[in-house]
Amino acid sequence: MKLYDELVWRGLIKDVSNEEEIRRLLDEESVTFYWGTDPSGDSLHIGHLSSLLLAKRLKDAGHHPILLVGGATGLIGDPKPNAERAMIPVSEVEENYQALKKQIEGLFGYEMVNNYDWSKEINFVEFLRDYGKYFPVNYMLDKDIVRRRLETGITYAEFSYMIMQALDFLWLYENKNCILQVEGSDQWGNITAGIDLIRRRLGKEAYGFTMPLIETQSGEKFGKSEGNALWIDKNKTSSYELYQYLLNMEDSMIGHYLRVFTFLSKTEIEALEKETLNNPGERIAQKALAKELITFLHGEEEYKKAVHISEVLFSGNIKELTVDEVMVGFKDIPSFKFEEGPIIDILVNHGIASSKREAREFLGNGSITVNGEKISDENLIIDKSKAIDKKIVVIRKGKKHYHLGMFN
Repeated sequence: MKLYDELVWRGLIKDVSNEEEIRRLLDEESVTFYWGTDPSGDSLHIGHLSSLLLAKRLKDAGHHPILLVGGATGLIGDPKPNAERAMIPVSEVEENYQALKKQIEGLFGYEMVNNYDWSKEINFVEFLRDYGKYFPVNYMLDKDIVRRRLETGITYAEFSYMIMQALDFLWLYENKNCILQVEGSDQWGNITAGIDLIRRRLGKEAYGFTMPLIETQSGEKFGKSEGNALWIDKNKTSSYELYQYLLNMEDSMIGHYLRVFTFLSKTEIEALEKETLNNPGERIAQKALAKELITFLHGEEEYKKAVHISEVLFSGNIKELTVDEVMVGFKDIPSFKFEEGPIIDILVNHGIASSKREAREFLGNGSITVNGEKISDENLIIDKSKAIDKKIVVIRKGKKHYHLGMFN
């Protein structure tokens, strides 16, 4: 397949300003294009990754990507569908910009720009005179994101965001010969505003297309404000957490995610989809996705560590883990500090059992394990010799209820 057809097959194209010309440009020319993100956090997340990988696909085909991190637009905030974004302090925006710059350059090495560099020189009168006059109010009101906010209210700052982003496209067109903008589908109105500004001010043609937003298995948008972000930064979302999410992905989603998030070929992806239909319990496609994505983001060692932690926890052989691996695998479970003592006292003192009578019942029916070993002796002393690296004990009640005990 040629590039444009592959992007369509992968489900990476939704809205297109001029399909015939964009197809020709991508398949036959070498063009400069950009996509942007505001520095509202110190890490990108999986919702951004489809854009980053699309940029790599285009770059590998001979096109030149520019990634714009909006130091200026980030101070205003792109209008949300239902409420105004909280204003971020200037110092935080700058810190986030530097973090994203380091992250993106480390992973991809793309050229990066900051729209604050050219926006800071524009005064209010120039903004209105040189740019605002090209935007009829009825044109702006007709944009979907603005129209949806009219009932609940939209501030002038948010209303002006469209002009700021259009100004970015104009600046990149004039200074970087950038003729194409690529964004998520929620940015379609801002893309067309930039195309129109270039046409009205310069009499030139520019182009744009959007990608469908990446959604969770429940149909929600991935994002920081939605509270469900899977962060690219492994210190915010560990490789193990990412592995578990991908491993447990529904079969109905896996083909789409393989197309968007991997560079596997059409033949390879269709073979994995077929395997999923024939042997759904094996999770072959989910494992392939996890391997490709985690290795790309975090490296092969991180992928191997995620698999190791997962396999050990599944087998119950917890003693094979290091303290660091235990903390990764049990990141969100209750923890407590305790002194050595009989297991029955530990169960009661830390709320794992409500009474000694209940604790004896748990121990008697094999419901309690310590570091993967079933415990039945209520007088067994749990001390540092039984702890992993003499520091931590994993107590499990039943099949799913875990607690971490940590020695001082």
